[in-house]
Amino acid sequence: MYIQSGEWVIISRARRRLVLRDRIFKNMRFRFILLFMLAGLLPCLVVLFVAVKFYEARAVELRTAEIQNQCTIICNQLNTYGYLTDTSSEVINSSLNQLTNIYNGRVMIIDRELKVVKDTYSLDEGKTDVSENVVRCMRGENTDYYDQKNHYIEVTAPITETSEGDVIGVMLASVSTDNIEVTRQILLTHGGVVVGIILVLLALLSVFWADRMVRPMHKITGAIENVSEGYSDDVLHVETFTETKQLSEAFNKMLGRLKLLDESREEFVSNVSHELKTPMTSMKVLADSLLEMGDAPVEMYREFMQDIAKEIDRENQIITDLLSLVKMDKTGQNLNIESVNINDLLEQILKRIRPIAEKRNVEMVMESFRPVTAEIDEMKFTLAISNLVENAIKYNHDNGWVHVSLNADHKYFYIKVEDSGIGIPEADQAHIFERFYRVDKSHSREIGGTGLGLAIARNAVIVHRGAIKVHSIEGEGTTFTVRIPLTYVAA
Repeated sequence: MYIQSGEWVIISRARRRLVLRDRIFKNMRFRFILLFMLAGLLPCLVVLFVAVKFYEARAVELRTAEIQNQCTIICNQLNTYGYLTDTSSEVINSSLNQLTNIYNGRVMIIDRELKVVKDTYSLDEGKTDVSENVVRCMRGENTDYYDQKNHYIEVTAPITETSEGDVIGVMLASVSTDNIEVTRQILLTHGGVVVGIILVLLALLSVFWADRMVRPMHKITGAIENVSEGYSDDVLHVETFTETKQLSEAFNKMLGRLKLLDESREEFVSNVSHELKTPMTSMKVLADSLLEMGDAPVEMYREFMQDIAKEIDRENQIITDLLSLVKMDKTGQNLNIESVNINDLLEQILKRIRPIAEKRNVEMVMESFRPVTAEIDEMKFTLAISNLVENAIKYNHDNGWVHVSLNADHKYFYIKVEDSGIGIPEADQAHIFERFYRVDKSHSREIGGTGLGLAIARNAVIVHRGAIKVHSIEGEGTTFTVRIPLTYVAA
């Protein structure tokens, strides 16, 4: 079995698409996993650090209150024993040493001259202490300070006279918080282990959820690729999540619209082929008939040539209308927008069409309720109104009437084209703007036309950001209403 070069190109392109798609889904899966892990990990870390911080603050608060109470009790005894003048009291010294040993700290007794009279570490006795906390305590304030970096708590308590309550000294206690720090580190370590376990569980759960979320995306992507290669008849049902359900519903609507457009395109091509072939067939029959009659009279030649000329004109009109539609269908088409007096323009349009109406004795009346000036493309607007008025004449009764009215408000101007014609059946009114659609095909052939007039009119109105509606009663007449903005706004 041999594979030609063209097939190799197709296979290589397919492989590249598969590789690219797999790479995209791998990246998507990785992002989902990362997102799930971060979404679960960050709250755990926040809870851990907040819990450790709360423990530290609470432990320091309790330790500070406990030391403050011990200092207050000892301060009440210091004045009783006159300890500031005589530091030989064994009771007080025993209490100070006990406080130092229990809390692994240091205690200093300072008199009113800020002189250290007692230091349990025997380092600063006889020296002067002018620290801020000592000065504030000398004024009667209990102070405390926590040094997180060096792991200690400093507490001051005033020594007061029992009679007058004056501050005669300060007790300064500094206690270690190493045990609090050790407990804090233990909490962080154990919490870190718990977070690590949670991280592993999150990773497993994230892989599961990522696969669960990517799988419907993979199915939707596969369906889109099938559409890119050729419309698929399968309806997409991916209802795993609300978002994928909405996405699949939107996809099904898009697929239905694409199928409808494809069917419309095929029908349009078929109609164009038929419409172009019909005049050509007529001309071929007429030409063959002339060729077979070598001695045909001049009158017959003239009659046949007139018929051929009519078919050529019909062919030319179909091609002209098709070109007009193609120009309007182009996205980003160039519009020659300018400010135009709509009243004068309508009068010019009706003046050009009036001879057609006079042939059938159709009365044409124009009514303007107010002067209107709007921003339009004069050529395309003229094409739309001309087609509407010509249709109103063609599908009218002899001795009928056509009424054209113009009105406006602060935002739009409105044109109504009413006639006393044959009307349009209600079942056909939804299709009259389709290309080559004819309500009564046999009658339409007799009247003439290409079946593109209303499609051209609708497209010309739409490019002006306007709207066109029809109201008709069969046998009584038809009314087309056109609404166009006074000021053109580009898309």
